[in-house]
Amino acid sequence: MTAPHMSAVSTPPPSVPPLLDVRDLNAYYGQSHVLHGVNLHVQPGEIVSLIGRNGAGKTTTLRSIMGALRSRTGSVTFDGQDILRLPSNRVAARGLAWVPEERAIMSTLTVRENLELPPARPGGWTTERAYEAFPVLRERGHHPGSKLSGGEQQMLAIVRVLRSAPRLLLLDEPSEGLAPVIVQRIGDIIQKLRTEGLSVLLVEQNLKFATRLADRHYVFVDGQIVDEVSRADAVARREDLLKYLSV
Repeated sequence: MTAPHMSAVSTPPPSVPPLLDVRDLNAYYGQSHVLHGVNLHVQPGEIVSLIGRNGAGKTTTLRSIMGALRSRTGSVTFDGQDILRLPSNRVAARGLAWVPEERAIMSTLTVRENLELPPARPGGWTTERAYEAFPVLRERGHHPGSKLSGGEQQMLAIVRVLRSAPRLLLLDEPSEGLAPVIVQRIGDIIQKLRTEGLSVLLVEQNLKFATRLADRHYVFVDGQIVDEVSRADAVARREDLLKYLSV
C-alpha cells in the first residue's frame, strides 16, 4: 500500500532547550541500515509519540536512545549532555527510564518483589504510591509475575521504573493487547505524570490513545521521520495518520 503524501512540518525552534535532542541518528542491525538520519526532540514536561507501521523504526529509536543498540551514529543529548556512547545503565542513571514492549517482568518474583527490586531514588515512587495508582497490584502483591494478566504486567512495569525518579519515560506500545478500561487508567497515570513535570516519549500503534496523550507526533516510514504533526492538526489529519498505521 502506498503511504499518503504528508508534507513535512517546519516547527520553530523550542523557546527552551529540549530535554532530549536527537540529531541525524542512524542505526544498524549487522549490515542492515535501519534508521536513516532521525531528528526529534522532547521538551521538558512534553509527551511526544512515535507512530508508524510495525518495523518502521520506532522501537529501534528507543533502543538507540537508551544505549541498548550500540551500532549507531549521530547525536543524542539529554539535558545538554551527550549520551550516545554511554551504556544503558549509565543512560538510566542520567534520568531516563524505559519500559520495553515485552515489559521485562521477573516471572518468578512476586509483584511486591518486582516493585522493590530496583533501588528507590529520592523523589521516586514508593510501593505505596504504586498501589494507590493501581490498586489491583496491591491485591496481587503476593502473586508471581508469571500469574499476572497483560494489563497487570504493564502497570507493574511502569510503576517499577518510576522508583528511579526519571525525568524522561520511554514507553513502547503500552496499550497493546490491553482491555479499554486498563488503557484508560494507564493514560490517566501518564497525564498525571506530565503535570508533575515528567516528559514521555511514546511508541504507539493505537492512534486514539496516542492523540489523547501526545502534544506532538513523529511519523515513521522505513526508518525515517516523514512528518511531524501537532496535537491540533492530528484530529483533522486522522485519516492520513491511520493510513500510515495500516498494513
